[in-house]
Order: sequence, then C-alpha cells, then structure tokens
Amino acid sequence: MFSKEVNKEVLHASEEVVKVSEVNIAALRLRALNNDRKRIRLCCHRDVHDTLHEMLIIHTKDAYIRPHKHLNKSESLHVVEGDADFVLFNKQGDIAEIISLGQYSSGRKFYYRMSESYYHTLMINSDFFVFHETTKGPFRSADTVFAPWAPEESDIEACCAYRQNLSGRVFSYASGKRYS
Repeated sequence: MFSKEVNKEVLHASEEVVKVSEVNIAALRLRALNNDRKRIRLCCHRDVHDTLHEMLIIHTKDAYIRPHKHLNKSESLHVVEGDADFVLFNKQGDIAEIISLGQYSSGRKFYYRMSESYYHTLMINSDFFVFHETTKGPFRSADTVFAPWAPEESDIEACCAYRQNLSGRVFSYASGKRYS
C-alpha cells in the first residue's frame, strides 16, 4: 500500500483503489512515533499535481503543528480516531475560536470544512490523532503561510514553551476566562 516514500513523513498509496485497514493505521502510528516531528501522512492522491488532495494523517500527542493558513484553498477534516482542539487565530495570534474534535461516537464535532484562509493549528489531546484531510491541489509550499508570531519547528525549546502557553490559553478560552 505504501509503495512510494516521499520522505519519512509523507507516503503515497500505490493502488488504483486505495483501501486502508486498522492494520495499516497501526503501522502508520508506529512510523509517526519514530519520526522527529511525530507525524505521518498517507497521500491517497497520485501526486502533488492532482487537483484534489486526500490524505490520512496521524499526529502524536507530542506533535507541534505551527499555526499556519492556506492561501486560496479550502480544507476539510474528518476525525477517524482520537481527539484534539482545532484552534483558529486572528492575525495577531489571539484565539478566535476553538473546535473540540473527536470521533463520531465522542459527542464532539467530528468534521469541519474551512472555506476561508485562517491561521489555525491542532492541539492533540489523545496519544494519537488520526484524521482524513481534503484540500485543493496542486500542492505548492508557497500557498502555506506560517504565523509570524509562532516559533519555527526547528526551535524545539521555543516550540515547547509555545505549546505550553497555548494549552493554557485554550483552557482559559474554553472555560470562559479571558487571557491577555
């Protein structure tokens, strides 16, 4: 199934009809654990030039997803397993909205579609967060804009501090308390 490895975090399915089982997800979980950034994606589309990109993505609880936005693209996410907070920000980096995500049986939101370009991130609450993401292709790295107020992934210490601070802000926001 995972015949083409683009890098340690990106795989492309090779089948004409892509089929994914629990065994495949278990194998992907192991690969995510062993990646430096604690994530992996299985691209179900043929290549970066396809007009529709569908991916199964796994993040571990320790994954840092730098807040970012996508220019001229919509994005949808359907939870397969686990739970996370989907955090939307304004341009200054203040929390604009939090969507508590979980699989269908959790009672949380299990799907979203974002049509506009907002800075966003995921705060993973479970050991693994498995989701199906769909967006418009083709892939161009220039279409992703990282938030200037969030640390780069290469600065591990700053990322840890940012995640801890954001976690407190998410808690305060969710409990109705305002933060500065």
